[in-house]
Amino acid sequence: MFGSAKYRNYQYGADDHVAVVHTEKLPRHAAIFITSAIHKSSYTGMFDYGRNFYAKDADELNISLPSTNGLPDYNYMEHFIAEIEANYIAELDAYLSVSGLKDYHLTPEEQKSIEEYESQEFSNFQVIDIFEVINSFNILSRDIVENSGDTPYLCASRENNSISSYISYDTKYLDKGNCVFIGGKTFVVTYQEKDFYSNDSHNLILYFKDKEKRTKLNQLYLATCIDKSLGHKYSWGDSISNKKIQKDVVSLPTRNNLPDLSKVEILMSAVQKLIIKDIVQYVDQKKSTLHNNFEKSA
Repeated sequence: MFGSAKYRNYQYGADDHVAVVHTEKLPRHAAIFITSAIHKSSYTGMFDYGRNFYAKDADELNISLPSTNGLPDYNYMEHFIAEIEANYIAELDAYLSVSGLKDYHLTPEEQKSIEEYESQEFSNFQVIDIFEVINSFNILSRDIVENSGDTPYLCASRENNSISSYISYDTKYLDKGNCVFIGGKTFVVTYQEKDFYSNDSHNLILYFKDKEKRTKLNQLYLATCIDKSLGHKYSWGDSISNKKIQKDVVSLPTRNNLPDLSKVEILMSAVQKLIIKDIVQYVDQKKSTLHNNFEKSA
């Protein structure tokens, strides 16, 4: 739709706003390289909701590729992407080791929290009874210098936890972190750990009223509850607002007719480990593949 290009090595369905470039005859790493070249040429801001990218637009694209004797050098592309992938896996493996995240085995308490969650009772609560809701400040993208500082600058995108850049700006427009953040026009819900700047005053900030339980894991869970409870109601043409959310309800775990977050942190710890398990196994599989490829080429 917007001209962004992504590599897919599996079967998929797509709507009529998607143009498909067939790369079946190319080696995987070369196809990834070419995808990046196409993205650089097509994802320039020229295409938006009013002017979508269509297949016919691909005919006008020019891409830059490494070449030898006037022909695309697919061998170079293969080795270039393979080296990047190997470096990425090495860095990720080192990070998992240093941070202690390689231990993905569930404790008995974590295992129990997952098993009991299926029978957990839920009730609806007014959002404003659970959260203090305010609008964020508004700093237009044209008024910032991208990558000029260390403070997150938030937009309404799902990518990168809604962080579009890190900037330096007037601190009087700084919003406090440790909150649930809702992109007003897109209804993208995220947890924001640090103080931040916002690109749109339509964005909403939700501060959990129970300050003692305003922890990262609890609020990651609460952000999901907000998303699941309200996501079906709002869209680009019918966006959420501070006025509308005053009447909204959120579904939460309950005990004795009150919100019950007593086991949420244990549950979220278990969920994190299950996700990390997939990452660790992915890294181990990639390391094994890279090792085998190295031995074959030696």
